[in-house]
Amino acid sequence: MDATDIRYMEMALELAAKAEAAGEVPVGALLVRDGQILGRGWNRPIGLHDPTAHAEIMALRDAGEAQRNYRLPGSTLYVTLEPCPMCAGAIVHARVARTVFGAFDPRSGAAGSVFNLLPSDQRFNHRVEAEGGCLEAECGQLIRAFFQAKRQARTE
Repeated sequence: MDATDIRYMEMALELAAKAEAAGEVPVGALLVRDGQILGRGWNRPIGLHDPTAHAEIMALRDAGEAQRNYRLPGSTLYVTLEPCPMCAGAIVHARVARTVFGAFDPRSGAAGSVFNLLPSDQRFNHRVEAEGGCLEAECGQLIRAFFQAKRQARTE
């Protein structure tokens, strides 16, 4: 990871704040190719009543629409939380070249924490390079604070 990765992850954290402001789990995603932002997304499943409206899916949809193509080769996806299996599948099908994520997800992470869909599953016809831990402390703290506030609100 380099300074460019950190800069884009900071932007993904800003998108995660949009999700949090809407009462969604604070995850943000940004898709970039050749220094150009192709798509942005943040978690929206509650507001859109759509279980597939994860940050990664929203960024891929945004990019696909802007590029007028569902294939996004040569791109890098920056996401504040390790992708789940659903999102990992979408990332593979979109032909994203690289995924950089912040916090690891020990419950449903699909880039090595629980599942190994990115990058090591050899059954796919496309491989996605995956690198975790970019601004891990900041990304993890945002999610932990969100759920801590939710638990505290339930007890009050």
